[in-house]
Amino acid sequence: MRQHRNFIQKLADCAAACQYCSDQCLSEDNIQMMVSCIRLDRDCADACIVALNFVARGSNSAKQAVQFCLDFCKRCAEECESHKAEHCKECAEACRACEKACQQYLG
Repeated sequence: MRQHRNFIQKLADCAAACQYCSDQCLSEDNIQMMVSCIRLDRDCADACIVALNFVARGSNSAKQAVQFCLDFCKRCAEECESHKAEHCKECAEACRACEKACQQYLG
């Protein structure tokens, strides 16, 4: 796990940013416009936590979990980048950082 500590932190940071973003989206004036963002935030957070757990315990399926996470990070970043809210911008940045870390892990 020690060699993956930075990667695990990126996964945790992304999950936290996604959870925060989904909660903040619920406070937006036009919540209907944020439904897709909220759903992707929640899915991405879950994907990050699954990947984190698989990597931390050295699972033989870690690469599959990380690929799954990478796919959600990319989609979530694209969605958040389409919104002007500061929490969406922060979430997109965390997702892009996690996406890059996933790509590096996968080689």
